Amino acid sequence: MNAAIEVRGLGVLFRRNRRGTRTFKDLFAGVSRRSRPGEFWALRDVSFTVEPGESIGVVGRNGQGKSTLLRLVAGVLLPDEGEVQVNGGVAPLIELTGGFVGDLTVRENVRLTAGLHGMSKAEVTSRYDEMIEFAELQDFQDTPYKHLSNGMKVRLAFSVVSQLDEPIMLVDEVLAVGDKAFREKCYKRIDELLADGRTLFFVSHSERDLRRFCKRGLYLNKGELVLDGPIGDVLDRYNADHG
Repeated sequence: MNAAIEVRGLGVLFRRNRRGTRTFKDLFAGVSRRSRPGEFWALRDVSFTVEPGESIGVVGRNGQGKSTLLRLVAGVLLPDEGEVQVNGGVAPLIELTGGFVGDLTVRENVRLTAGLHGMSKAEVTSRYDEMIEFAELQDFQDTPYKHLSNGMKVRLAFSVVSQLDEPIMLVDEVLAVGDKAFREKCYKRIDELLADGRTLFFVSHSERDLRRFCKRGLYLNKGELVLDGPIGDVLDRYNADHG
């Protein structure tokens, strides 16, 4: 069976306050060229493999490359070095409220967003009531999206994306938002998806959540992969370094 995710020699170069742009001269400079002033490697020489059904937690302080890595796996960011191969569709629970249209109603946004993620019209129709009920927006179906509170927007987005049948889930800090009752619903939903054999790639600052959902961890520090191992060992190393 093919790996779910294969990452080889991954590197991403940023310029302070914005992505660096590659010049014509850079094309002939080779990957080993020195960074220009103001540039830094958000990730450098990162390699790992994720097998189908694995649950991986990405550990590290802010600004160490965790969310950048998730965006690379999601395909919304391209690497400057190396490659990412994803074998199977992805349900991206990252930047949850992106892609929704402010002037469209909740009903229209559900149909649009689910369709853009590959759900057929028949599937959207059959799952629509469940998505609305999960998001607790039964009374807001004809309300323009822009009039929802931030909490409502997150509930709607999680509800739609977590209904996708893709084999790989990318989750970035979404459980840190919303009230406790809704977080518990999210926990239960992720548990169900893991029990169904989905692959989980999970970024969180919550040690409790990482231990709950993940069996393996990747510890990133200054853009480098410091440790790849059982989640308990990875968290122990992280806490020892930053305790």
